[in-house]
Amino acid sequence: MTNSSSTYYVNQMTGSDANDGLSKKHPFASLFRINQISLQPGDQVLLAGGNSFCGQFLQLRDSGTKEAPIVIGSYDVEDDIFPVIAAEGQGIWYQDYGIPLDSPAHIFKGYVSSAILLYDAEHIVVENLEITNTATDIIGERYSAPHKMNRTGVAVVAKDKGLRSGITLRNLRIHDVNGNVYDKHMNNGGIYMTALKPDHEEVTGIARYRDILVEDCFVYRVSRWGIAVGYTYAHEKFQGAELEEETFTQYGHENVVIRNNYVKAAGGDGITSMYALRPLVEHNMADGVACEINDRIYSEPENRFGKVAAAIWPWKCKDALFRYNEVADTRLNQDGMAYDADSGDGTVYEYNYSRQNEGGCVMFCLQEAIHNTFRHNVSFDDLGGTISPSENPDALLSHNTFYVREGVPFVRKNMDGGEFTEEENQIIPISFS
Repeated sequence: MTNSSSTYYVNQMTGSDANDGLSKKHPFASLFRINQISLQPGDQVLLAGGNSFCGQFLQLRDSGTKEAPIVIGSYDVEDDIFPVIAAEGQGIWYQDYGIPLDSPAHIFKGYVSSAILLYDAEHIVVENLEITNTATDIIGERYSAPHKMNRTGVAVVAKDKGLRSGITLRNLRIHDVNGNVYDKHMNNGGIYMTALKPDHEEVTGIARYRDILVEDCFVYRVSRWGIAVGYTYAHEKFQGAELEEETFTQYGHENVVIRNNYVKAAGGDGITSMYALRPLVEHNMADGVACEINDRIYSEPENRFGKVAAAIWPWKCKDALFRYNEVADTRLNQDGMAYDADSGDGTVYEYNYSRQNEGGCVMFCLQEAIHNTFRHNVSFDDLGGTISPSENPDALLSHNTFYVREGVPFVRKNMDGGEFTEEENQIIPISFS
C-alpha cells in the first residue's frame, strides 16, 4: 500500500453508510456505498466475516498499480465463514462485444447480472469471499428460458482502456449462479473474463489481458461456465490452424494462470483458457460438469447450437500447457470428455488424470487443432470411448496409461477420422463382472 491508501470496512450489522468506513468501529453498512467511492492504488475494501450482503453487488472501474493493487477481501473471519455477496439477480450491466462472434448462433450482447464486476479495471485482487447469484426470486423466470438473463459470480471486462493487467481472483467460493445455459460467450457462470470492442480502438488500443491469476477457488453449481478466460471481440484475428505468437501479443492474452481450483457441477464447461499465449492450467479439479447439457435442462435453445461441453480445455490458444489436473464424471453430451485439445496450436496435456467421464478421456478436435501432445496421463475407466481423434491431423499420444473397461472402444464411435501417433502407451483392460 502507498502512504495515501485507505482501508474501507463494511459491516451490515454494525455499520452505517453515513460513517466514513475507515475503521472497524465506523464501518459502512452496504456495498452500495463502496460503489460510490473512487478507489485509489493500494486501497482495500474489507467485508466483515459472517455478513450476508443480499441483493447487493460490487461494480468497480478503478485500478491499482502493480506495486499497489486494490484489494477486495474480508476481515474478522471466524470458523472460516466468509462474508457473502448474494446478488440475487441484481448488479445488472449491459454486455456488447460490438461485433458478431465466430458463429451467428452465439449471442453477443444483452443484459448481465454479476455479483462482482471489474469493468476496465486492472491491478485488482479479489479474495476470501463467498459469492452467489440465484434466480429463485425472479417472478416468472423459468430456469431453462431461452432468453433468461445471464448471471455471473465474478465478471471481468476489458473494453476502453486497452491492455488490462494484474487481475487476481483467489480463494473465492462461488456457487448457485443461475445463468443462461445456452449463452456460451456472455459473462455467464462462476468466473468469466471477456474483451469487448472499444468505442475508439485507434485511441485506446486493443482490449486484452496480461498477468491473470485465478487460483484456489471453489466453483459449485453454476451455469453455464465454471471458469473461462477470456473470449475476445478480436476472434477474427485467430483464423486458421497455424497461430503466430505476434497475433497474441497484439490481440490476445498473455501470462494467464489458472491453478488449484475445484469446479463441481457446472452446467456446461468446467475450465477454459481462450485466445491466450502459453496459458498454464494446473492442479485443477473438474467434477460432474456438463450436468445441464441434456434434453431436460437444455430444452429451448431456439436457433442456438452449442449443446456441447467438456471439462478442462483451451480455445484458440498457442502452446497451452495443462498439467496435474483431474477430471471425473463429466456428463455425456456431444462432447462430454475430460480433456479437449480444441482449435489451437501446440496444446500439451501432461501428468493429468481422468476417471469415468461419460464422453471419454480426450478429444483432438477437428482440423484447426494442430501440434497437440497428450503425454504421461492416466485414464481410468473413461466411458463412451477413450479418445476422439475427430478428423484431427496430427495428434501425438505418448507414454500414457489407459485403463479401458471391457466393451468400451478405445476410439469413440463417430468421433474418429483423424490421424494420431501412438508412442509407448499402455492399454490395460479392466472388468467389473
